Amino acid sequence: MPAIDEAIAYIDSLALGEKFEYVKVAKMYGVDRITLSRRHRRVQRPRCTLSPHQEAELVRYIKELTKRRLPPTRSIIRNFMSKLATKDVSKS
Repeated sequence: MPAIDEAIAYIDSLALGEKFEYVKVAKMYGVDRITLSRRHRRVQRPRCTLSPHQEAELVRYIKELTKRRLPPTRSIIRNFMSKLATKDVSKS
């Protein structure tokens, strides 16, 4: 687990209303204070298009197509990803 995720898990594990300082937690885990603050307040999120569950579904779909000897093209994968993510996926 990345250090930033460990720091957020630590903050989330604190009792409701318990005081903490982003500076101290950031130093404990060796992460940037601003990034930690933004990520914890959900202002900044990782740029993942698919969740781990959706990614597993995509892998299953690709394996199924390959097993049926229909190798998926980039456009097929992009279209399937767009359906899973419920938003358009870029071409890169």
